[in-house]
Amino acid sequence: MVTLHMEMTMLDREVKRGSTEMLILALVEDRPRHGYEIAKLIEQRSEGVLQFHVASLYPLLYRLEKRGLIKGRWVEKAGQRRRRFYKLTAAGQKILAQQRQTWKDFFFALDRVAGINPV
Repeated sequence: MVTLHMEMTMLDREVKRGSTEMLILALVEDRPRHGYEIAKLIEQRSEGVLQFHVASLYPLLYRLEKRGLIKGRWVEKAGQRRRRFYKLTAAGQKILAQQRQTWKDFFFALDRVAGINPV
């Protein structure tokens, strides 16, 4: 039983890691957002199922920016600390479309095998 729990925990971690990039790209698709907002939106829209600490999110944002998938820009507003807002690039849009299709195909296959959403 302990082994099953450990395997499920590892699977959960891998699924989360594999989907985080797509979640970030999707959230900056419609408008620029800063890291804290991205983390909060993931938590809100998943109804608490997915939670990302901002500290673990920033290294991924930096990697995505280095790969040219998002573009960051520092914004300063009076009375607020400066924040880095990220927006999707053309290369990021292309990768996001590919990732969405991959996940759609994956969930379709799971459904066909395991009967998750019976008609």
